[in-house]
Order: sequence, then C-alpha cells, then structure tokens
Amino acid sequence: MATLLTSLAMIFSYIEFLIPFNLGIPGIKLGLANIVIIMTLYCIGTKYSFAVNVMRVLLSGLLFSGMFGCMYAMTGALLSLSVMSLLKKTGLFSVIGVSVAGGITHNLAQVITASFVVSNLNVFGYFPLLIFSGLVCGFVNGLISHSVMQHLPSDAFLITTAKKRRQ
Repeated sequence: MATLLTSLAMIFSYIEFLIPFNLGIPGIKLGLANIVIIMTLYCIGTKYSFAVNVMRVLLSGLLFSGMFGCMYAMTGALLSLSVMSLLKKTGLFSVIGVSVAGGITHNLAQVITASFVVSNLNVFGYFPLLIFSGLVCGFVNGLISHSVMQHLPSDAFLITTAKKRRQ
C-alpha cells in the first residue's frame, strides 16, 4: 500500500512540476502531493504517511529537483508531517486546519534551511509571502483531501488496516 501511495504522490509531484506556476518568488509551490500525505495520515496513520512522504521526497528529488531541492523538500516534509500529526492527535483541528498548518510549517522549514545554506537571515523576508502561500495552498489541498475522504468507501484502506490490526 505504501508503494501505491508513494506512486500516486509522485504522480502529483510530476503534475505539479509540469504546471507553469511561477509567481517570481522562490519556494512557492502548490504542494499537490500533500493531498496524498494528508489522506494517508488520516486513513492509515502516521507511520505510513512518514514512509510515503520520505520515499516520495527522495524519489522526486532524484527525478525532478536534484540534491538541493531534495534537501529543502525533506526538511519541509519532515517538519510539516510532524506538526500535522501532532495537530491531528489533538482532535482540535479539521483536516483543512491540519493541512494549512502543514503548508505553513513546510515553508518555515524551507526558509530555515535556506538561511543555513546561504548563511544569511535575509531569506526570512520571503516568509510573510510564504505564510500566505502555505495558507492558501494548504487550505485548497485540505479541502480536496477532505472531499475525497468523504467520498471514499469505508473499506478503501481495509487491506492495510487489517494488517495493522494483526500486528
């Protein structure tokens, strides 16, 4: 199941790679693969979403963005998934709220990484714009994730959850 979800997330990453979405600000992306990560987090659990996220970032980095792109994506993916997992566990946030927090946190991690790479804190000047983009893209991806999960049959992830219960 993790391989299938990783493949789907990579397809979304590739589609995003093909979409000419450039606002002139480095780091702003749609984050379409996060739809798969959020659904995995909610439907299967944190461990699976972690595995899918790491595999997707590594493979997408090798195929599309190279070492630096992979480094930025990995820091963003790990921090945002950690925050999303914690917020989900509280039960205080909707899928959309968790996704928004993930989008903003992903951008924060990338700005922190960039400040270390270039040894300059001036990159934090981009952060207000990245907060806005994380909020908008996180909202849209959360809305899509929530809508898809509402329409999935209750046994869509039965194979994985049955294995999980036996372990």
